[in-house]
Amino acid sequence: MGIFGFFGKKDKETLDKGLEKTKTSVLDKLTRAVAGKSKVDDDVLDDLEEVLITSDVGVDTTLKIIERIEARVARDKYVSTSELNDILRDEIATLLAENEKNETEQPSQGNNVPYVILVVGVNGVGKTTTIGKLAWQFKQAGKKVYLGAADTFRAAAVEQLCIWGERVGVPVIKQQMGSDPASVAFDTLSSAKANGADVVLIDTAGRLHNKVGLMNELKKIKEVMKKVIPGAPDEVMLVLDGSTGQNAFEQAKQFAAVTQITSLAITKLDGTAKGGVVIGISDQLQVPVKYIGLGEGMEDLQVFDRREFVDSLFKK
Repeated sequence: MGIFGFFGKKDKETLDKGLEKTKTSVLDKLTRAVAGKSKVDDDVLDDLEEVLITSDVGVDTTLKIIERIEARVARDKYVSTSELNDILRDEIATLLAENEKNETEQPSQGNNVPYVILVVGVNGVGKTTTIGKLAWQFKQAGKKVYLGAADTFRAAAVEQLCIWGERVGVPVIKQQMGSDPASVAFDTLSSAKANGADVVLIDTAGRLHNKVGLMNELKKIKEVMKKVIPGAPDEVMLVLDGSTGQNAFEQAKQFAAVTQITSLAITKLDGTAKGGVVIGISDQLQVPVKYIGLGEGMEDLQVFDRREFVDSLFKK
């Protein structure tokens, strides 16, 4: 069974509730855009473009969606405004599906080799909290989990990860503040491998003011990991704060410029009307969204399902 298969059935109620602010905002704007109109024409498409951009979908992704709808209108000759909601849902779901080719569900490693996730993201996005929630969910599924506190730049980061480790009941490998992050990663993987761990989550420093320094640091961490487990890391996960809208997209572009990102976790979607950013980030980076954060509870970090996400977003 895949290492992520345990997350099981999605909690649709939590998803609907978590996206409520975004859904209300989008549908209200959409209703105003088609008010008094029966046919999808150029004026409606212009208004729709504004709806999507102001919903933090992003300009480039919005233009892609508009082009798809224009092609559909041209093909079908006549499209009523009452159909627009369903058409939007289908086209956005299709757009998100195109990133799934980049996503392969990894099998359980076996042979005493843990699955290694290197977690990156700026401070304050919910990175360490996401690691803690993932650790809890892995442990609930019977997996043996190790955490590595490789953000040695901030004492608070190490302390926070240790608190999560105690709360979840999983070991945290750490060193003194200011230690070499790669050394922490090496120790974590060595200990995890020796003790038969299934999953390793490595926290990293969140500073972006020095891109060269960050790039070199991440590169060194990866090189050192490979000395312990040749294929590590299996995944480089970027954590973004969805409530920051287009700022999250800018962060994503900056991180993608310094290291290869293989998956995304987008947090804090329950407290914002900017959930459309999930669509734009996934499309522009061509990186699959793997998890979304919809609340404070351990179980509120959900595996991202594009169809369910879009259905919740456009459900009247």
